Amino acid sequence: MINRSAYPIDPWALCETSLDLGVLAQSETLFALSNGHIGLRGNLDEGEPFGQPGSYLNGVYEARPLPYAEAGFGYPEDGQTVINVTNAKIMRLLINDEPFDIRYGKVRSHVRSLDFRTGILDRSVDWVSPEGHGIRVHSQRIVSFTQRSVAAIVYEVEPIESPLRVVVQSELVTNEVLPPRSHDPRVAAILVSPLQAESHASSNLNVTLVHRTKASGLRVAVAMDHVAEAPSALQINTESFPDLGRVTFSAALQPGERLRITKFIAYGWSAERSEPAMRDQVEAALAAARQTGWDGLLAEQRAVLDKFWQRADIEVDGDPEIQQAARFTLFHVFQAGVRAEGRAIPAKGLTGPGYDGHAFWDTEIFILHALTYTAPETVAHALRWRYETLPLAKERAHQLGLKGAVFPWRTISGAECSAYWPAGTAAFHVGADIANAVVRYIRATGDEDFARGIGLELLVETARLWRSLGHHDARGRFCIDGVTGPDEYSAMADNNVYTNLMAQHNLLSAAEIAATYPDESKRLHIDQEEMATWRDAAKAMYIPYDSALKIHPQADDFTNHEVWDFEGTSDDQYPLLLHFPYFNLYRKQVVKQADLILAMHLRSESFMPEEKLRNFVHYEALTVRDSSLSANTQAVIAAEVGFVELAHQYLAETALMDLDDLDNNTREGLHLAACAGTWIALTGGLAGMRERNGTLGFAPRMPEGITRLAFNLTILNRQLHVEIKSDETSYRLVSGDDLKIFHYNKSVRLTSKHVVSRPTEKLVPTAHPTQPRGREPLVRRRAN
Repeated sequence: MINRSAYPIDPWALCETSLDLGVLAQSETLFALSNGHIGLRGNLDEGEPFGQPGSYLNGVYEARPLPYAEAGFGYPEDGQTVINVTNAKIMRLLINDEPFDIRYGKVRSHVRSLDFRTGILDRSVDWVSPEGHGIRVHSQRIVSFTQRSVAAIVYEVEPIESPLRVVVQSELVTNEVLPPRSHDPRVAAILVSPLQAESHASSNLNVTLVHRTKASGLRVAVAMDHVAEAPSALQINTESFPDLGRVTFSAALQPGERLRITKFIAYGWSAERSEPAMRDQVEAALAAARQTGWDGLLAEQRAVLDKFWQRADIEVDGDPEIQQAARFTLFHVFQAGVRAEGRAIPAKGLTGPGYDGHAFWDTEIFILHALTYTAPETVAHALRWRYETLPLAKERAHQLGLKGAVFPWRTISGAECSAYWPAGTAAFHVGADIANAVVRYIRATGDEDFARGIGLELLVETARLWRSLGHHDARGRFCIDGVTGPDEYSAMADNNVYTNLMAQHNLLSAAEIAATYPDESKRLHIDQEEMATWRDAAKAMYIPYDSALKIHPQADDFTNHEVWDFEGTSDDQYPLLLHFPYFNLYRKQVVKQADLILAMHLRSESFMPEEKLRNFVHYEALTVRDSSLSANTQAVIAAEVGFVELAHQYLAETALMDLDDLDNNTREGLHLAACAGTWIALTGGLAGMRERNGTLGFAPRMPEGITRLAFNLTILNRQLHVEIKSDETSYRLVSGDDLKIFHYNKSVRLTSKHVVSRPTEKLVPTAHPTQPRGREPLVRRRAN
């Protein structure tokens, strides 16, 4: 757990007022910077000490064989692991030949802050060396949102009491030694020295290194250049080696004098381009960065973030901890996708090596959900990546004897990397999750070019999968057997409700879009007969229901299974997957994460209000939340069915997942879906936002601890501002044409000239449902 006393609450920044080496790896994650292409963990400038070094390029991985005790047809043969590429962050410092290392001497102050409005990671250190020499170090770091290949650092050193000889070594380091991994399967595999040197060069203040991965054959280039400012003459030496580049600056400084070094960094990679081409690419990016200059890069960054917050800001009055967390999480979601163009948004973003750097279904269901209404252009790029992997998905479907496209459970390049079928390929719902994100994006943006191209083909190929995967049983019901839903503690089940409802939506959406664009549909060989089979399957889709309990079983026969012995399970036996065999989990009623409850959120119209209440209460007693994906969905439905204070508790759990290191694995990277889940819990939970056929509706529910919730969002090229108080909800159309919305299912017409206010319904407090023993929602550790 992170000691939050060192992190004072600030609505627009994450500040750390003292350094705790015991949670250094966790803080490196929290202070990570990214633009979706480059990811730099918040490691200390001098390189040591470190918790988990990390510099990542989206899409750069090394391949490794997947081991099987027994081979089986259709098993993926190769895994993929994100690699730590060349570290360009390092700025080593020596004063009078003593290395600046916070493990020695005396740290009089150490402050770091990440400003969500500027995107700058700022660090100030006041340190006294073991020999008694005092210095002040100040650094700033950014990863550019406008110049995709560029990062930059400003590093300043100032003697405090006495003259000092100061040496700064600015480095590029390849194949760093990484700390040992744990036995937790959610932690990444470690590959030793994955990069082979191809070339290195140095001149003036510039160094370039080019490497290539051994198995995947990806070429990676990195270059650095500098601007140095000092009150007196500098001695400078530049050198390069296969795995190291270094520019050394040496100066004699008087107290109050300052050495300032601006370091410009450029990264690039390719599976196709030659070594000279990659070298020239990063050197050209450096030239552009130098021309822009440090101040210019900061101005560009601020302009991008000003625009983002203008259309995406969220305000939470009455709960300052959630206010800070809401902006912290949304900032990280945005920077994970802002320049990810043509690449996935991994589960950890580019903040750490967890899950081997893979992307999963939670990208489409959670991350893209938030981005659709806050930064929709990033969603188009993310879905374009899925489209570009469509050939691999169609090949996988053919291998499995199916039609259409089978998208991978986990991947970097688009190929399936899960070696465990029940919790991997069997989770066919990934295809419907992608389709859901496609439909949401089209309805929220009206992007017809996307719809008739990428959107159409993704919907069609996933619909073809469902038509070939399912079948009509003897009673005429369309059934989908042997699949795994979102709950990974239940596998290979028949007619998982979430999967069937999402497949139904996928089939109907494909038929609708194919009819809308007949010319483009002909190109994909779609005819009326095929569209009719999609509609027939959707109409006949079987949705299990337990009439005795008056609830929906998560899948066929789920409610007939023995209930897990929660009373006999101790707190230290969670998460269950690390302490019990899957065989035991699969045949018991125990839910890892929201499954049926997620279906009630995403396919809300398929359930009656009283069904939602009964379902929620029933599954609340079975859900152990061994996944960070669960709390936000439970918050959404808890608010909808009337348990508003419980929704507030689940909101806090998802919002503080990484800030408080609730799952004890923040060192491996942020839980990016939980970050997006904070926005979802606020807008979909407390604000009750739902989309149906392109129209937004709101049903606000305000807990006692929050006095006001306000947020901006983008819908159909319009900007909408929503403000909710306990007695009144106001809607303001900030820009764009008139807009129809719903307030508690009543139509409201918005124009840019008026603020429309409606009453916020009062709810009668009711007793909360119970959870499994020891799995109650988060109890806040810090009073607001």
